[in-house]
Amino acid sequence: MGRREQIADAGIRLIASGGAHRLTHRLVDKSAGLPQGSTSYYARTRRDLIALIVQRLSDGSQGDIEDLTIPASLDEEQATALIASLTQRMQERDAAQVARFALMFEVRDDDELRTALSSGAPVRANLQDIAFQILTALGAPDATGRAPELVALVDALLMYQAVDAAPLDIAHIVHAYLGGLKR
Repeated sequence: MGRREQIADAGIRLIASGGAHRLTHRLVDKSAGLPQGSTSYYARTRRDLIALIVQRLSDGSQGDIEDLTIPASLDEEQATALIASLTQRMQERDAAQVARFALMFEVRDDDELRTALSSGAPVRANLQDIAFQILTALGAPDATGRAPELVALVDALLMYQAVDAAPLDIAHIVHAYLGGLKR
């Protein structure tokens, strides 16, 4: 792991453990075990530091889906299990999910960073393609139009789990969504 990744990972841990206000160059240096001033060398400003973290979050999410294969045909139970499994896999990187959602609020007025963290993230297109493949394999109508909805549903489930808002039965929620597509 390179120094940029080490800095980004420390930033993710700081945000996840105490919110975006904890993201300072000094605390990142300390958390990463680096000499004071190291973070500033790689990320001059706080915005640069956030951009470094946003890139790392996107790279991590990409890793969650790299080996995922979607069968050509799925029934509702299989599609539900596949989506629930993917959601669980993504949730295993709990600190990354918490940091991602915290940063979404932090960068909401910064079009470039907000887009890089949400709709414009390279992984977002891949997730929508996976959603499209799942919906197509299921035989759902308008898979193209519904794929972004499915990604948004998974995002909402991840956020709910990341903040431990309430107990969720992810499979039940996904099954209800998929069942509603045929009505």
